[in-house]
Amino acid sequence: MAVRAAVLPAVGAPLEITGIDLPEPGPGRVRVRLAAAGVCHSDLSLSNGTMRLPVPAVLGHEGAGTVVAVGEGVTHVSPGDGVVLNWAPSCGTCPACARGEVWLCAGALDGAAEVHAHRADDGTDLYPGLNVAAFAEETVVPASCVLPAPEGVPLTDAALLGCAVLTGYGAVHHSAAVRPGETVAVFGVGGVGLAAVQSARIAGASTIVAVDVSPEKEELARAAGATDYLVASDTTARRIRGLTGAQGVDVAVECVGRATTIRTAWESTRRGGRTTVVGIGGKDQQVTFNALEIFHWGRTLSGCVYGNSDPARDLPVLAGHIRAGRLDLGALVTERIALEDIPAAFDAMVAGKGGRALVVF
Repeated sequence: MAVRAAVLPAVGAPLEITGIDLPEPGPGRVRVRLAAAGVCHSDLSLSNGTMRLPVPAVLGHEGAGTVVAVGEGVTHVSPGDGVVLNWAPSCGTCPACARGEVWLCAGALDGAAEVHAHRADDGTDLYPGLNVAAFAEETVVPASCVLPAPEGVPLTDAALLGCAVLTGYGAVHHSAAVRPGETVAVFGVGGVGLAAVQSARIAGASTIVAVDVSPEKEELARAAGATDYLVASDTTARRIRGLTGAQGVDVAVECVGRATTIRTAWESTRRGGRTTVVGIGGKDQQVTFNALEIFHWGRTLSGCVYGNSDPARDLPVLAGHIRAGRLDLGALVTERIALEDIPAAFDAMVAGKGGRALVVF
């Protein structure tokens, strides 16, 4: 029986909502009925070619649902279990995994090159986008791509744990290692940015400045814990210094992936502070620095992949914050939509108006 899915037929082409035929789960694989899937900027990056993976593909990488069936050898989940999809499973054997840096696993996206399903109308091979093909009513994934959902967290909310929350939380707690009393600026108040704002509050930051091109996001940002909100302009760095005793923030977290935003985040960081880049930018986004400023300012500029997170380690920690009321997953969602509404959510992200849309099945 075919299930509905959002298929990217080619890079730059509009998404198509169509039926797909999934295989039965073979050895080491799991079939999941989706409860919800978040619409992430990384999916947009796949559709426009910023990230290159095989197409045609079923997009969607942030999701949660219920196990329908398991293949031979799968023991950590069973039919009926709630699970969170893990789009970047680690192999455990490559040099990065051996160093404990599982977020840099060399084989994390190997599954994206394997045929995932077929179009129901013409049999065309389909690939799984970022491994898990979450923009579908059901999906079949390797067992390493599912983790038990935290108890007490609705599956529709748990979907956000698969990318936005792990990335935003990890950027603050792992990559930037924000300490109590430090000052933080978060650039880009989408799903990841809102998670970073909440995480900075959890870390005990004294000042949290949220920056976005959209004035409409101020209420969301302040509800997440921002103490100040700035609409992005060419004076953003100067205004942030004005909010921090002319120093700049201890930590700037860039969640946009644009050269101008990265440069502004850098200029907003105090001497000796840390600038963490989470956003995925294209090769055309060139950021320049001169040798003297690198020496003089003594700042640390670092990239951040998937929040430098280990999902197996971090999901239980996040679950504790959720149950204690410190982390509000519902506050990250700006709208709940149907599968057919994903193209409109993409358009909103391009226009800088989208927060985190959640596809509810």
